[in-house]
Amino acid sequence: MNNKIAALLLATALTACSDPAPQSMQQPAEPAAIPGYDLVLRGGQLYSGADEPPITGDLAINGQLIVAVGDLGEYEASQVIDVSGLAVMPGFIDIHSHALSDNMDEGIFGWPDAENLIRQGVTTVLGGNDGGSPLPLADSFDAIAALPAAVNFGSFVGHGSIRGLIVGEDDRPATDEELELMREQVALGMEQGAFGLSSGLIYTPGRFATTEEVIELAKVAGEYGGMYISHMREEGLALLDSVAETIRIGEEGGLPTQLTHHKVVGAPMWGRSVESLRLVDEAIARGVDVSIDQYPYTASSTNLQILFPGWALDGGRDALLARMADPAQRTRLRNDIVYNIEVDRGGDDPANVVLAGCPHDATLNGLNLSEVLRRQNREASKNNAAELLIELVAAGNCSAVFHAMVEEDIHNIMRHPRTMIASDGGIEGPSARAVHPRNYGTFARLIGHYARDLGIIPVHTAIHKVSGMPADRLKMHNRGHLAPGAVADIAVLNIAEVRELASFADPHQYAEGAVHVFVAGEAVLQDKVMTGARPGAIVRSTDYR
Repeated sequence: MNNKIAALLLATALTACSDPAPQSMQQPAEPAAIPGYDLVLRGGQLYSGADEPPITGDLAINGQLIVAVGDLGEYEASQVIDVSGLAVMPGFIDIHSHALSDNMDEGIFGWPDAENLIRQGVTTVLGGNDGGSPLPLADSFDAIAALPAAVNFGSFVGHGSIRGLIVGEDDRPATDEELELMREQVALGMEQGAFGLSSGLIYTPGRFATTEEVIELAKVAGEYGGMYISHMREEGLALLDSVAETIRIGEEGGLPTQLTHHKVVGAPMWGRSVESLRLVDEAIARGVDVSIDQYPYTASSTNLQILFPGWALDGGRDALLARMADPAQRTRLRNDIVYNIEVDRGGDDPANVVLAGCPHDATLNGLNLSEVLRRQNREASKNNAAELLIELVAAGNCSAVFHAMVEEDIHNIMRHPRTMIASDGGIEGPSARAVHPRNYGTFARLIGHYARDLGIIPVHTAIHKVSGMPADRLKMHNRGHLAPGAVADIAVLNIAEVRELASFADPHQYAEGAVHVFVAGEAVLQDKVMTGARPGAIVRSTDYR
Protein backbone atom coordinates (compact mmCIF):
# COMPACT_ATOMS: atom_id res chain seq x y z
CA MET A 1 0.00 0.00 0.00
CA ASN A 2 1.52 3.37 -0.95
CA ASN A 3 1.90 6.20 1.55
CA LYS A 4 -0.81 8.46 0.04
CA ILE A 5 -3.50 5.76 0.25
CA ALA A 6 -2.47 4.86 3.82
CA ALA A 7 -2.70 8.51 4.92
CA LEU A 8 -6.13 8.88 3.32
CA LEU A 9 -7.47 5.78 5.09
CA LEU A 10 -6.10 6.99 8.45
CA ALA A 11 -7.66 10.44 8.07
CA THR A 12 -11.01 8.89 7.20
CA ALA A 13 -10.88 6.61 10.26
CA LEU A 14 -10.00 9.49 12.61
CA THR A 15 -12.86 11.60 11.26
CA ALA A 16 -15.34 8.79 11.79
CA CYS A 17 -14.19 8.29 15.39
CA SER A 18 -14.03 11.94 16.40
CA ASP A 19 -16.70 13.70 18.44
CA PRO A 20 -19.37 15.56 16.46
CA ALA A 21 -19.19 19.32 16.37
CA PRO A 22 -20.97 21.17 19.18
CA GLN A 23 -24.68 21.69 18.63
CA SER A 24 -24.16 25.43 18.24
CA MET A 25 -21.85 24.80 15.30
CA GLN A 26 -24.09 22.40 13.39
CA GLN A 27 -26.11 23.76 10.47
CA PRO A 28 -29.83 22.87 10.39
CA ALA A 29 -30.59 20.00 8.04
CA GLU A 30 -32.00 21.05 4.66
CA PRO A 31 -35.43 19.53 4.02
CA ALA A 32 -35.55 17.07 1.13
CA ALA A 33 -36.53 18.88 -2.05
CA ILE A 34 -40.05 17.97 -3.23
CA PRO A 35 -40.50 18.64 -6.91
CA GLY A 36 -43.62 20.58 -7.85
CA TYR A 37 -45.75 19.72 -10.84
CA ASP A 38 -48.32 21.71 -12.77
CA LEU A 39 -50.83 18.87 -12.67
CA VAL A 40 -51.04 15.41 -11.15
CA LEU A 41 -53.68 12.87 -12.14
CA ARG A 42 -53.93 10.84 -8.96
CA GLY A 43 -54.74 7.16 -8.55
CA GLY A 44 -55.93 6.17 -12.02
CA GLN A 45 -55.69 2.95 -13.95
CA LEU A 46 -52.78 3.78 -16.25
CA TYR A 47 -52.89 2.29 -19.75
CA SER A 48 -49.41 2.90 -21.12
CA GLY A 49 -50.29 2.70 -24.81
CA ALA A 50 -48.51 -0.64 -25.15
CA ASP A 51 -50.50 -3.86 -25.48
CA GLU A 52 -50.46 -4.56 -21.76
CA PRO A 53 -52.89 -4.39 -18.83
CA PRO A 54 -53.05 -1.18 -16.77
CA ILE A 55 -51.37 -0.44 -13.47
CA THR A 56 -52.62 1.84 -10.70
CA GLY A 57 -50.64 5.02 -10.30
CA ASP A 58 -50.25 8.75 -10.77
CA LEU A 59 -49.22 10.86 -13.73
CA ALA A 60 -47.58 14.28 -13.56
CA ILE A 61 -47.56 17.01 -16.19
CA ASN A 62 -45.37 20.10 -16.47
CA GLY A 63 -46.26 22.41 -19.32
CA GLN A 64 -46.90 20.33 -22.42
CA LEU A 65 -45.10 17.20 -21.28
CA ILE A 66 -45.58 14.16 -19.10
CA VAL A 67 -42.76 14.33 -16.56
CA ALA A 68 -43.41 11.45 -14.16
CA VAL A 69 -45.46 8.28 -13.95
CA GLY A 70 -45.82 6.11 -10.85
CA ASP A 71 -46.48 6.62 -7.15
CA LEU A 72 -46.28 10.39 -6.74
CA GLY A 73 -48.18 10.60 -3.45
CA GLU A 74 -45.59 12.77 -1.66
CA TYR A 75 -45.12 15.27 -4.43
CA GLU A 76 -46.75 18.67 -4.66
CA ALA A 77 -48.68 20.01 -7.63
CA SER A 78 -50.47 23.19 -8.55
CA GLN A 79 -53.50 21.09 -9.45
CA VAL A 80 -54.40 17.55 -8.43
CA ILE A 81 -57.27 15.65 -10.04
CA ASP A 82 -58.47 12.49 -8.37
CA VAL A 83 -58.96 9.95 -11.15
CA SER A 84 -59.28 6.86 -8.99
CA GLY A 85 -61.63 4.41 -10.64
CA LEU A 86 -60.98 5.99 -14.05
CA ALA A 87 -58.74 4.90 -16.92
CA VAL A 88 -55.87 7.20 -17.92
CA MET A 89 -54.42 6.60 -21.38
CA PRO A 90 -52.66 8.34 -24.25
CA GLY A 91 -54.94 10.47 -26.40
CA PHE A 92 -56.11 8.51 -29.42
CA ILE A 93 -54.54 8.95 -32.86
CA ASP A 94 -56.97 8.63 -35.78
CA ILE A 95 -54.64 7.46 -38.53
CA HIS A 96 -57.37 7.61 -41.20
CA SER A 97 -59.31 10.86 -40.91
CA HIS A 98 -61.09 13.22 -43.26
CA ALA A 99 -61.01 16.09 -40.78
CA LEU A 100 -59.99 18.52 -43.52
CA SER A 101 -63.05 19.14 -45.69
CA ASP A 102 -63.13 20.79 -49.10
CA ASN A 103 -65.95 22.94 -47.68
CA MET A 104 -64.46 25.61 -45.41
CA ASP A 105 -67.69 25.64 -43.39
CA GLU A 106 -67.25 21.99 -42.46
CA GLY A 107 -64.58 19.75 -40.96
CA ILE A 108 -61.83 21.24 -38.88
CA PHE A 109 -62.60 24.75 -40.13
CA GLY A 110 -66.31 24.50 -39.36
CA TRP A 111 -65.92 22.86 -35.94
CA PRO A 112 -62.37 23.55 -34.67
CA ASP A 113 -63.38 22.40 -31.17
CA ALA A 114 -63.70 18.89 -32.67
CA GLU A 115 -66.17 17.91 -29.97
CA ASN A 116 -67.22 14.73 -31.76
CA LEU A 117 -63.61 13.52 -31.46
CA ILE A 118 -62.64 15.00 -28.11
CA ARG A 119 -65.61 13.28 -26.44
CA GLN A 120 -64.17 9.97 -27.61
CA GLY A 121 -60.62 10.69 -26.42
CA VAL A 122 -59.12 11.53 -29.82
CA THR A 123 -56.34 14.12 -29.70
CA THR A 124 -54.56 13.71 -33.08
CA VAL A 125 -55.92 13.15 -36.59
CA LEU A 126 -54.17 12.26 -39.85
CA GLY A 127 -55.74 13.70 -42.98
CA GLY A 128 -54.86 13.42 -46.65
CA ASN A 129 -56.21 9.87 -46.93
CA ASP A 130 -57.65 7.91 -49.87
CA GLY A 131 -55.35 9.71 -52.27
CA GLY A 132 -56.78 13.17 -51.62
CA SER A 133 -54.83 15.97 -49.98
CA PRO A 134 -54.38 19.73 -50.42
CA LEU A 135 -51.45 20.76 -52.58
CA PRO A 136 -49.26 22.21 -51.30
CA LEU A 137 -49.69 20.84 -47.80
CA ALA A 138 -47.95 23.83 -46.25
CA ASP A 139 -50.85 26.14 -47.10
CA SER A 140 -53.42 23.96 -45.32
CA PHE A 141 -51.08 23.55 -42.36
CA ASP A 142 -50.82 27.33 -42.05
CA ALA A 143 -54.60 27.77 -42.27
CA ILE A 144 -55.26 25.16 -39.57
CA ALA A 145 -52.55 26.57 -37.29
CA ALA A 146 -54.21 29.97 -37.59
CA LEU A 147 -57.53 28.66 -36.23
CA PRO A 148 -56.22 26.93 -34.03
CA ALA A 149 -58.00 23.60 -33.41
CA ALA A 150 -58.54 21.50 -30.30
CA VAL A 151 -56.87 18.46 -31.88
CA ASN A 152 -53.47 17.98 -33.46
CA PHE A 153 -53.42 17.61 -37.24
CA GLY A 154 -51.02 15.75 -39.51
CA SER A 155 -51.35 14.57 -43.09
CA PHE A 156 -50.35 12.25 -45.86
CA VAL A 157 -49.80 13.56 -49.36
CA GLY A 158 -52.35 12.25 -51.85
CA HIS A 159 -51.46 10.35 -55.00
CA GLY A 160 -54.85 11.13 -56.54
CA SER A 161 -54.44 14.86 -55.97
CA ILE A 162 -50.98 14.76 -57.51
CA ARG A 163 -52.14 12.73 -60.51
CA GLY A 164 -55.09 15.06 -61.03
CA LEU A 165 -52.76 18.05 -60.99
CA ILE A 166 -50.20 16.59 -63.39
CA VAL A 167 -52.08 14.09 -65.59
CA GLY A 168 -55.72 15.07 -65.15
CA GLU A 169 -58.68 12.68 -65.06
CA ASP A 170 -57.92 10.71 -68.20
CA ASP A 171 -57.61 6.93 -68.22
CA ARG A 172 -54.05 6.64 -69.50
CA PRO A 173 -50.54 5.96 -68.24
CA ALA A 174 -48.43 8.90 -67.16
CA THR A 175 -45.63 9.92 -69.48
CA ASP A 176 -42.04 9.83 -68.25
CA GLU A 177 -42.10 13.61 -67.90
CA GLU A 178 -45.36 13.51 -65.93
CA LEU A 179 -44.02 10.78 -63.69
CA GLU A 180 -41.01 12.91 -62.85
CA LEU A 181 -43.26 15.88 -62.05
CA MET A 182 -45.32 13.64 -59.76
CA ARG A 183 -42.17 12.48 -58.01
CA GLU A 184 -41.33 16.11 -57.35
CA GLN A 185 -44.77 16.69 -55.82
CA VAL A 186 -44.39 13.68 -53.51
CA ALA A 187 -40.97 14.94 -52.43
CA LEU A 188 -42.39 18.41 -51.78
CA GLY A 189 -45.18 16.97 -49.66
CA MET A 190 -42.72 14.92 -47.64
CA GLU A 191 -40.43 17.91 -47.16
CA GLN A 192 -43.42 19.90 -45.89
CA GLY A 193 -44.17 17.26 -43.29
CA ALA A 194 -46.32 14.51 -44.82
CA PHE A 195 -46.12 11.14 -43.08
CA GLY A 196 -46.24 9.26 -46.36
CA LEU A 197 -48.12 8.73 -49.60
CA SER A 198 -51.81 7.86 -49.62
CA SER A 199 -53.71 6.46 -52.57
CA GLY A 200 -57.33 5.95 -53.52
CA LEU A 201 -57.07 3.44 -56.34
CA ILE A 202 -60.83 2.94 -56.45
CA TYR A 203 -61.40 6.66 -57.09
CA THR A 204 -60.81 8.90 -60.08
CA PRO A 205 -58.08 9.69 -61.05
CA GLY A 206 -56.11 7.22 -58.90
CA ARG A 207 -57.90 4.27 -60.46
CA PHE A 208 -56.29 5.11 -63.82
CA ALA A 209 -52.74 4.71 -62.48
CA THR A 210 -50.73 1.56 -63.07
CA THR A 211 -49.25 -0.33 -60.16
CA GLU A 212 -45.80 0.58 -61.47
CA GLU A 213 -46.63 4.30 -61.31
CA VAL A 214 -47.65 4.03 -57.68
CA ILE A 215 -44.52 2.03 -56.84
CA GLU A 216 -42.31 4.74 -58.31
CA LEU A 217 -44.03 7.44 -56.26
CA ALA A 218 -44.03 5.29 -53.12
CA LYS A 219 -40.26 4.97 -53.46
CA VAL A 220 -39.98 8.74 -53.04
CA ALA A 221 -42.01 8.71 -49.83
CA GLY A 222 -39.88 5.82 -48.59
CA GLU A 223 -36.69 7.80 -49.15
CA TYR A 224 -38.01 10.29 -46.61
CA GLY A 225 -38.90 7.58 -44.11
CA GLY A 226 -42.60 7.69 -44.96
CA MET A 227 -45.21 4.97 -45.36
CA TYR A 228 -47.74 4.04 -48.04
CA ILE A 229 -51.42 3.86 -47.05
CA SER A 230 -54.00 2.78 -49.60
CA HIS A 231 -57.68 2.67 -50.27
CA MET A 232 -57.24 -0.37 -52.49
CA ARG A 233 -58.60 -0.73 -56.01
CA GLU A 234 -61.30 -3.12 -54.93
CA GLU A 235 -62.79 -4.33 -51.66
CA GLY A 236 -65.36 -6.66 -53.22
CA LEU A 237 -64.87 -9.38 -55.83
CA ALA A 238 -61.26 -8.40 -56.58
CA LEU A 239 -60.33 -7.91 -52.92
CA LEU A 240 -57.54 -10.47 -52.83
CA ASP A 241 -55.88 -9.09 -55.96
CA SER A 242 -56.04 -5.63 -54.42
CA VAL A 243 -54.45 -6.80 -51.17
CA ALA A 244 -51.68 -8.40 -53.20
CA GLU A 245 -51.16 -5.15 -55.12
CA THR A 246 -50.94 -3.10 -51.91
CA ILE A 247 -48.37 -5.52 -50.51
CA ARG A 248 -46.42 -5.41 -53.77
CA ILE A 249 -46.28 -1.60 -53.70
CA GLY A 250 -44.73 -1.69 -50.24
CA GLU A 251 -42.42 -4.56 -51.06
CA GLU A 252 -41.06 -3.12 -54.30
CA GLY A 253 -41.31 0.47 -53.11
CA GLY A 254 -39.18 -0.34 -50.06
CA LEU A 255 -41.44 1.24 -47.44
CA PRO A 256 -44.08 0.25 -44.88
CA THR A 257 -47.46 -0.37 -46.50
CA GLN A 258 -50.94 -0.25 -45.00
CA LEU A 259 -54.33 -1.61 -46.06
CA THR A 260 -56.52 1.25 -44.98
CA HIS A 261 -60.09 0.73 -43.70
CA HIS A 262 -59.70 -2.95 -44.57
CA LYS A 263 -63.09 -4.51 -45.22
CA VAL A 264 -64.87 -7.21 -47.20
CA VAL A 265 -67.69 -5.78 -49.34
CA GLY A 266 -70.55 -7.62 -51.01
CA ALA A 267 -72.35 -10.87 -50.25
CA PRO A 268 -70.25 -13.05 -52.60
CA MET A 269 -67.12 -12.21 -50.59
CA TRP A 270 -68.36 -12.32 -47.01
CA GLY A 271 -66.09 -14.39 -44.77
CA ARG A 272 -63.06 -14.09 -47.00
CA SER A 273 -61.18 -11.83 -44.61
CA VAL A 274 -59.52 -15.09 -43.56
CA GLU A 275 -57.85 -15.17 -46.98
CA SER A 276 -56.96 -11.49 -47.11
CA LEU A 277 -55.33 -11.71 -43.68
CA ARG A 278 -53.45 -14.82 -44.77
CA LEU A 279 -51.90 -12.75 -47.58
CA VAL A 280 -50.83 -10.18 -45.00
CA ASP A 281 -49.29 -12.83 -42.74
CA GLU A 282 -47.43 -14.43 -45.64
CA ALA A 283 -46.00 -11.05 -46.64
CA ILE A 284 -44.91 -10.30 -43.08
CA ALA A 285 -43.25 -13.70 -42.89
CA ARG A 286 -41.08 -12.86 -45.89
CA GLY A 287 -40.12 -9.50 -44.43
CA VAL A 288 -42.65 -7.02 -45.83
CA ASP A 289 -43.73 -4.35 -43.35
CA VAL A 290 -47.53 -4.55 -43.66
CA SER A 291 -50.17 -3.10 -41.37
CA ILE A 292 -53.93 -2.56 -41.41
CA ASP A 293 -56.47 -0.09 -40.16
CA GLN A 294 -60.22 -0.62 -39.81
CA TYR A 295 -63.41 1.13 -38.77
CA PRO A 296 -65.69 -1.13 -36.73
CA TYR A 297 -68.93 -0.97 -38.72
CA THR A 298 -70.70 -3.11 -41.31
CA ALA A 299 -71.42 -0.09 -43.50
CA SER A 300 -69.08 2.11 -45.53
CA SER A 301 -69.56 5.69 -46.67
CA THR A 302 -68.41 7.59 -49.72
CA ASN A 303 -69.97 9.24 -52.76
CA LEU A 304 -72.36 7.53 -55.19
CA GLN A 305 -69.79 7.28 -57.96
CA ILE A 306 -68.26 4.34 -56.08
CA LEU A 307 -70.97 2.28 -57.85
CA PHE A 308 -70.01 3.59 -61.30
CA PRO A 309 -67.67 1.64 -63.61
CA GLY A 310 -64.27 3.09 -64.38
CA TRP A 311 -64.88 3.47 -68.12
CA ALA A 312 -67.72 5.93 -67.42
CA LEU A 313 -65.47 8.21 -65.34
CA ASP A 314 -62.65 8.53 -67.88
CA GLY A 315 -62.09 12.20 -68.68
CA GLY A 316 -63.88 13.72 -65.70
CA ARG A 317 -67.36 15.02 -65.06
CA ASP A 318 -68.03 16.60 -68.45
CA ALA A 319 -67.20 13.34 -70.20
CA LEU A 320 -69.42 11.45 -67.75
CA LEU A 321 -72.37 13.77 -68.42
CA ALA A 322 -71.88 13.32 -72.16
CA ARG A 323 -72.05 9.54 -71.75
CA MET A 324 -75.20 9.87 -69.66
CA ALA A 325 -76.78 11.85 -72.49
CA ASP A 326 -76.05 9.10 -75.04
CA PRO A 327 -78.85 6.46 -74.92
CA ALA A 328 -76.61 3.49 -75.70
CA GLN A 329 -73.92 4.47 -73.20
CA ARG A 330 -76.53 5.29 -70.58
CA THR A 331 -77.96 1.77 -70.93
CA ARG A 332 -74.50 0.26 -70.59
CA LEU A 333 -73.82 2.44 -67.54
CA ARG A 334 -77.13 1.49 -65.94
CA ASN A 335 -76.42 -2.22 -66.44
CA ASP A 336 -72.97 -1.90 -64.85
CA ILE A 337 -74.42 -0.06 -61.86
CA VAL A 338 -77.04 -2.80 -61.41
CA TYR A 339 -74.19 -5.33 -61.30
CA ASN A 340 -72.42 -3.30 -58.59
CA ILE A 341 -75.63 -3.04 -56.59
CA GLU A 342 -75.89 -6.82 -56.70
CA VAL A 343 -72.33 -7.87 -55.89
CA ASP A 344 -70.61 -4.86 -54.35
CA ARG A 345 -71.58 -1.95 -52.10
CA GLY A 346 -75.25 -2.22 -52.90
CA GLY A 347 -75.47 -5.38 -50.82
CA ASP A 348 -77.87 -6.82 -53.44
CA ASP A 349 -80.65 -4.44 -52.39
CA PRO A 350 -81.22 -0.73 -53.24
CA ALA A 351 -82.44 -0.26 -49.66
CA ASN A 352 -78.83 -0.82 -48.51
CA VAL A 353 -77.74 2.47 -50.11
CA VAL A 354 -78.74 5.38 -47.85
CA LEU A 355 -78.23 8.95 -49.03
CA ALA A 356 -76.19 10.90 -46.50
CA GLY A 357 -75.66 14.31 -48.07
CA CYS A 358 -77.21 15.62 -51.30
CA PRO A 359 -76.23 19.29 -51.68
CA HIS A 360 -78.78 19.79 -54.43
CA ASP A 361 -81.69 18.37 -52.36
CA ALA A 362 -81.30 18.02 -48.61
CA THR A 363 -84.78 16.43 -48.33
CA LEU A 364 -83.22 13.22 -49.66
CA ASN A 365 -80.74 12.94 -46.79
CA GLY A 366 -81.39 9.83 -44.72
CA LEU A 367 -83.51 8.06 -47.35
CA ASN A 368 -82.42 4.85 -49.02
CA LEU A 369 -82.76 4.36 -52.76
CA SER A 370 -85.90 2.25 -52.43
CA GLU A 371 -87.57 4.93 -50.32
CA VAL A 372 -86.70 7.64 -52.83
CA LEU A 373 -88.09 5.56 -55.68
CA ARG A 374 -91.34 4.90 -53.86
CA ARG A 375 -91.71 8.61 -53.12
CA GLN A 376 -91.38 9.17 -56.84
CA ASN A 377 -93.99 6.50 -57.56
CA ARG A 378 -91.41 4.26 -59.20
CA GLU A 379 -90.91 0.57 -58.55
CA ALA A 380 -88.03 -0.10 -56.15
CA SER A 381 -86.18 -2.33 -58.60
CA LYS A 382 -82.43 -2.53 -59.09
CA ASN A 383 -82.79 -1.18 -62.62
CA ASN A 384 -84.71 1.86 -61.39
CA ALA A 385 -82.21 2.30 -58.55
CA ALA A 386 -79.38 2.41 -61.10
CA GLU A 387 -81.27 5.00 -63.12
CA LEU A 388 -81.85 7.03 -59.95
CA LEU A 389 -78.12 6.93 -59.19
CA ILE A 390 -77.38 8.32 -62.64
CA GLU A 391 -79.88 11.11 -62.05
CA LEU A 392 -78.44 11.96 -58.64
CA VAL A 393 -74.85 12.09 -59.87
CA ALA A 394 -75.91 14.24 -62.82
CA ALA A 395 -77.64 16.63 -60.40
CA GLY A 396 -74.45 17.09 -58.39
CA ASN A 397 -73.72 13.76 -56.67
CA CYS A 398 -74.41 12.73 -53.06
CA SER A 399 -72.53 11.07 -50.26
CA ALA A 400 -74.09 7.83 -49.07
CA VAL A 401 -73.86 5.02 -46.55
CA PHE A 402 -73.58 1.50 -48.00
CA HIS A 403 -74.66 -1.48 -45.87
CA ALA A 404 -72.75 -4.36 -47.44
CA MET A 405 -70.52 -6.04 -44.82
CA VAL A 406 -70.89 -8.60 -42.01
CA GLU A 407 -69.69 -8.82 -38.40
CA GLU A 408 -67.62 -11.97 -38.98
CA ASP A 409 -65.14 -10.05 -41.10
CA ILE A 410 -65.13 -7.10 -38.68
CA HIS A 411 -64.12 -9.44 -35.86
CA ASN A 412 -61.45 -11.26 -37.90
CA ILE A 413 -59.77 -8.05 -39.02
CA MET A 414 -60.01 -6.43 -35.58
CA ARG A 415 -58.26 -9.37 -33.90
CA HIS A 416 -55.28 -9.26 -36.25
CA PRO A 417 -52.17 -8.05 -34.38
CA ARG A 418 -51.27 -5.59 -37.17
CA THR A 419 -54.70 -3.88 -37.18
CA MET A 420 -55.22 -0.36 -35.86
CA ILE A 421 -58.64 1.26 -35.55
CA ALA A 422 -59.43 4.52 -37.33
CA SER A 423 -62.64 6.37 -38.11
CA ASP A 424 -62.43 7.12 -41.84
CA GLY A 425 -64.64 9.96 -40.64
CA GLY A 426 -64.03 13.59 -39.93
CA ILE A 427 -64.82 16.47 -37.65
CA GLU A 428 -68.58 16.88 -37.57
CA GLY A 429 -71.17 19.00 -35.85
CA PRO A 430 -74.94 19.11 -35.97
CA SER A 431 -76.22 19.41 -39.53
CA ALA A 432 -78.89 18.16 -41.90
CA ARG A 433 -76.55 15.56 -43.33
CA ALA A 434 -77.23 11.92 -42.44
CA VAL A 435 -73.56 11.15 -41.85
CA HIS A 436 -72.08 7.79 -40.93
CA PRO A 437 -72.09 7.30 -37.13
CA ARG A 438 -68.38 6.47 -37.28
CA ASN A 439 -67.79 10.23 -37.14
CA TYR A 440 -69.13 10.28 -33.59
CA GLY A 441 -68.67 6.76 -32.32
CA THR A 442 -65.73 4.80 -33.75
CA PHE A 443 -63.52 4.83 -30.66
CA ALA A 444 -66.32 4.52 -28.12
CA ARG A 445 -67.75 1.62 -30.12
CA LEU A 446 -64.36 -0.10 -30.16
CA ILE A 447 -63.79 0.16 -26.42
CA GLY A 448 -67.34 -0.10 -25.15
CA HIS A 449 -68.99 -2.52 -27.55
CA TYR A 450 -66.29 -4.70 -29.08
CA ALA A 451 -63.75 -4.81 -26.23
CA ARG A 452 -65.67 -4.38 -22.98
CA ASP A 453 -69.02 -5.94 -23.92
CA LEU A 454 -68.22 -8.55 -26.59
CA GLY A 455 -64.64 -9.30 -25.59
CA ILE A 456 -63.48 -9.50 -29.21
CA ILE A 457 -60.18 -8.06 -27.97
CA PRO A 458 -59.14 -6.98 -24.44
CA VAL A 459 -59.69 -3.35 -23.48
CA HIS A 460 -55.95 -2.75 -23.17
CA THR A 461 -55.44 -4.11 -26.69
CA ALA A 462 -58.18 -1.84 -28.02
CA ILE A 463 -56.46 1.16 -26.42
CA HIS A 464 -53.11 0.08 -27.87
CA LYS A 465 -54.66 -0.08 -31.36
CA VAL A 466 -55.63 3.60 -31.18
CA SER A 467 -52.66 5.04 -29.26
CA GLY A 468 -49.23 3.43 -29.10
CA MET A 469 -49.65 1.40 -32.26
CA PRO A 470 -50.49 4.27 -34.67
CA ALA A 471 -47.93 6.51 -32.95
CA ASP A 472 -45.22 3.91 -33.54
CA ARG A 473 -46.41 3.32 -37.10
CA LEU A 474 -46.10 7.03 -37.83
CA LYS A 475 -42.80 7.25 -35.95
CA MET A 476 -44.27 9.84 -33.57
CA HIS A 477 -41.77 9.00 -30.86
CA ASN A 478 -43.17 11.40 -28.27
CA ARG A 479 -46.87 10.55 -28.61
CA GLY A 480 -49.11 7.57 -28.03
CA HIS A 481 -47.47 6.45 -24.77
CA LEU A 482 -47.68 7.44 -21.11
CA ALA A 483 -43.99 8.03 -20.47
CA PRO A 484 -41.83 10.87 -19.16
CA GLY A 485 -40.91 13.18 -22.03
CA ALA A 486 -44.02 12.39 -24.08
CA VAL A 487 -46.40 15.16 -25.11
CA ALA A 488 -49.27 15.25 -22.60
CA ASP A 489 -52.06 14.25 -24.95
CA ILE A 490 -54.15 12.28 -22.48
CA ALA A 491 -57.65 10.85 -22.28
CA VAL A 492 -59.31 9.95 -18.99
CA LEU A 493 -62.28 7.63 -19.51
CA ASN A 494 -64.78 5.84 -17.34
CA ILE A 495 -64.54 2.48 -19.10
CA ALA A 496 -67.82 1.27 -17.59
CA GLU A 497 -69.66 4.25 -19.10
CA VAL A 498 -68.03 4.37 -22.53
CA ARG A 499 -70.66 3.97 -25.21
CA GLU A 500 -71.56 5.14 -28.67
CA LEU A 501 -74.85 7.02 -28.91
CA ALA A 502 -74.71 7.81 -32.63
CA SER A 503 -76.77 5.59 -34.89
CA PHE A 504 -77.45 5.42 -38.60
CA ALA A 505 -80.92 6.85 -37.96
CA ASP A 506 -79.64 9.58 -35.61
CA PRO A 507 -75.91 10.06 -36.14
CA HIS A 508 -75.26 13.49 -34.60
CA GLN A 509 -74.92 12.21 -31.04
CA TYR A 510 -71.78 12.61 -28.96
CA ALA A 511 -70.28 9.53 -27.33
CA GLU A 512 -70.24 9.08 -23.56
CA GLY A 513 -67.53 7.97 -21.16
CA ALA A 514 -64.83 10.62 -21.56
CA VAL A 515 -64.30 12.55 -18.30
CA HIS A 516 -61.15 14.59 -19.02
CA VAL A 517 -59.11 15.11 -22.20
CA PHE A 518 -55.83 17.02 -22.35
CA VAL A 519 -54.00 18.18 -25.46
CA ALA A 520 -50.38 19.20 -24.86
CA GLY A 521 -51.17 19.38 -21.14
CA GLU A 522 -54.15 21.71 -21.52
CA ALA A 523 -57.66 20.56 -20.64
CA VAL A 524 -60.04 20.59 -23.60
CA LEU A 525 -62.58 18.46 -21.74
CA GLN A 526 -62.77 18.70 -17.96
CA ASP A 527 -65.36 16.98 -15.80
CA LYS A 528 -67.22 16.08 -19.03
CA VAL A 529 -67.49 19.74 -20.08
CA MET A 530 -65.76 21.25 -23.13
CA THR A 531 -63.46 24.05 -21.96
CA GLY A 532 -63.20 25.93 -25.26
CA ALA A 533 -59.42 25.56 -25.27
CA ARG A 534 -57.86 24.83 -28.65
CA PRO A 535 -54.21 23.87 -28.07
CA GLY A 536 -53.90 21.54 -31.07
CA ALA A 537 -50.75 21.77 -33.17
CA ILE A 538 -49.65 20.81 -36.66
CA VAL A 539 -47.74 17.54 -36.42
CA ARG A 540 -45.18 17.04 -39.17
CA SER A 541 -43.07 14.03 -40.04
CA THR A 542 -40.14 16.41 -40.34
CA ASP A 543 -40.36 16.89 -36.56
CA TYR A 544 -39.37 13.25 -36.08
CA ARG A 545 -36.72 12.71 -38.71
